[in-house]
Amino acid sequence: MAAKKLVLAQMKHETNTFSPVPTPLSRFTRAGGLPLEGGDAVRAFRGTGTGLGALIALAEETGARYELPVAASAWPSGPVDDEAFDYVAARIVSAVRDGCDALLLDLHGAMVTQSHDDGEGELLRRVREAAPGLPVGVVLDMHANVSPAMARHATAIAGYHTYPHVDMHEAGLRAARPIAAMLDGAAAPAMAFGTRPMLPHIMRQASLDEPNHAIQARAAQMEAEGALAASFFTGFPHADHSHAGVSAVVVTRDDPAQARHWCEELLDMAWQAREAFVYTPEPLAQSLRRAAGMGGGAGPVVLLDHYDNTSSGGTMDTMDVLAGIVEAGLEDVAAFAVYDPQAVAEAAAAGVGTTVTLALGGKLAMPAIGLPGRPYTLTARVKRIVDGKYRNAGPMSRGEPVDMGRCAVLDTGRVEIAVISQRVEPHDIAAFQVLGIDPAARRYLMLKSRVHWRAGLGALASGVVECAGSGVCTSDYGQLQFRCLRRPMYPLDR
Repeated sequence: MAAKKLVLAQMKHETNTFSPVPTPLSRFTRAGGLPLEGGDAVRAFRGTGTGLGALIALAEETGARYELPVAASAWPSGPVDDEAFDYVAARIVSAVRDGCDALLLDLHGAMVTQSHDDGEGELLRRVREAAPGLPVGVVLDMHANVSPAMARHATAIAGYHTYPHVDMHEAGLRAARPIAAMLDGAAAPAMAFGTRPMLPHIMRQASLDEPNHAIQARAAQMEAEGALAASFFTGFPHADHSHAGVSAVVVTRDDPAQARHWCEELLDMAWQAREAFVYTPEPLAQSLRRAAGMGGGAGPVVLLDHYDNTSSGGTMDTMDVLAGIVEAGLEDVAAFAVYDPQAVAEAAAAGVGTTVTLALGGKLAMPAIGLPGRPYTLTARVKRIVDGKYRNAGPMSRGEPVDMGRCAVLDTGRVEIAVISQRVEPHDIAAFQVLGIDPAARRYLMLKSRVHWRAGLGALASGVVECAGSGVCTSDYGQLQFRCLRRPMYPLDR
């Protein structure tokens, strides 16, 4: 592939259509301004455990020439502004028009924009319009809501096999290698795509647990048996559009019948296990009563505030779980994190060592689920003010730079609270280290997370209590008004 020219690009966003968090172009940048391009993007992602890092590595290892016109990734939130989508898409399409032998894309697969329910499908349609016969390889998140348009316009698709997503780099290689083989004349990829009408709860999607563990293991086995890529996508249920739900894509060496057979096998495994993908939340008061009797073991008890996870589009500022912890009198707690730039500014103005009374969190209303913003007033000492920049230690997104903005660490005497200015999910130990918090030394660790925390922090936990607070990442589908979702859909329609 040494004489070939590749275009590599990233455009990643998981859209929670119920989220009030806006998604302008600035959300896709690292320090305001514009998304990374060219050499800046290469330097940021080369050597990282990401899909884009894998595409760069493959291009450089094979000696191919490559161009990286844009690397744009945003934490999940509401629908993407048209301006942001058009800006990023135009850079990708322009690079393709300038000429290349193949396009390799690091996408998410569950992007909704103001004008397009299927953001990735629209991006690929524009690419196909510019270059009808171009080989296109796409790496997708396991939570992709794969659409017929995405399958029609891509040459090869591969998704993560793990949740927490610790195999992003490997998935990038699995998406790129069929394209490399095609360019070298060693394979003619054949791809099969399919869906089933089911909407698994995210709290039941972990690949460390059944039933997804067995399905992903079977996908990996198919690759050992000769598939170029075999992927089962659990889907993202907080996207109210017609393509939400499970899907599978299998790529073979010019064997469409085998690709179809394997694709249907993965989908049948999921459908047969559909009841095990259903999650029933426990009332918060009951969860906190259980938590009060735990702790004191080797490692913290993790209290999951899983209704308000920024990696699923949450506001990261609902206060029900944190308020419950404070009022229950739980001691030796570290809480990560509340998104509240205003509170950070007030704490910084007061100064380290001072005692402040703040109306914390609750700044954003959630009209899609009928919830107002509800700040929680508490008094705490300002323990630290820090610059929240770090690189992930891994294994998830290893080496990728992260910026939480200016952060405050507040201490009530019983609960130490991280307050941040840019939303970040706690899945990496480096997020705590930059704040001067040792999570392993705490009795309790409150995390606004669902499953990803297990990547970098799971080994620390002596126990887990799932706390159903409030937020647009609710696991109670009864709180979500689905208007565009195709029906019937399990478990909404039994």
